[in-house]
Amino acid sequence: MVKSKKRMILYIALTVLVILFTWGLVEPYTMEVEEEQAVIPNLPEGWEDKKIIAIGDFQVGMWLDNDGQIEDVVDRIIERSPDAVVLLGDYVYHSVNDHQSEMEKVQAYLKPLTEEGIPVYAVLGNHDYNMSSRKVDPSEETAERVRKELEEIDIEILHNRSVALENERADEPLYLTGIGARWPENDEVSRAFTDIEVEDARFVVMHNPESFDEIPEGAASTAVAGHTHGGQIRIPFTPHWSWKDLVAKGKARVDGWTKEEYGNEENSLYVNRGIGLSIIPVRLNNPPEITEFHLTSPEE
Repeated sequence: MVKSKKRMILYIALTVLVILFTWGLVEPYTMEVEEEQAVIPNLPEGWEDKKIIAIGDFQVGMWLDNDGQIEDVVDRIIERSPDAVVLLGDYVYHSVNDHQSEMEKVQAYLKPLTEEGIPVYAVLGNHDYNMSSRKVDPSEETAERVRKELEEIDIEILHNRSVALENERADEPLYLTGIGARWPENDEVSRAFTDIEVEDARFVVMHNPESFDEIPEGAASTAVAGHTHGGQIRIPFTPHWSWKDLVAKGKARVDGWTKEEYGNEENSLYVNRGIGLSIIPVRLNNPPEITEFHLTSPEE
């Protein structure tokens, strides 16, 4: 009797694992749109409730990748008519045999955005320097190819600099501030803010959440990063816990708005789960994400 119960428990456990693993292979082909408020001090009236959409971490070329999802993502973005789109880096996986052809795929997937007249801006991530880890030497040649392919379709690279977003309804611009990639030590935060004044409204973009720590107090009321894939495998029936949280003993910043104690005061960071995959072609309780930010002024 005891043996039969143990056998039944084992069968149930194996069945659950098979179901979870099977769903893990399916989930990369699903999609969620997360609508969030971006609270921005001194936001010009004409920018109130305008939309900025963030996507990233395609990692095209990884084994069993889900790159076909990018076409659907682009279609959904066009349907939502954003005022700008920001790309968070890691467009092609680091170990592909033919980076050029994979980057040309990315170019083809993204081209409809700029053809629709949507302003699109991008930062680079570690994979764009062919870096699988911090210990790998960055490839400037690979990064330059990424820049070139994106610029060819009118995507503007924000490498430690700020640009003004114009709006015919607003007397003053909203600034987009882009911070360079962390792992190749290109995140020159102070340089990124050089061309804007303290009082200027800004929306801050970076690849790696770790760069957020370096931003001065009050300089990034709303910032967005990628890199983490949301942990890729989150523990079912919990809101945000992933294997990365367990490894980092709760200190990981992998998904959604980070805790108040992370970064300097009056700064807020949102971490996007990304589109693609890393290491294994599985997502669990962690679907690919489009983040749609609705711009708003702070409550008085």
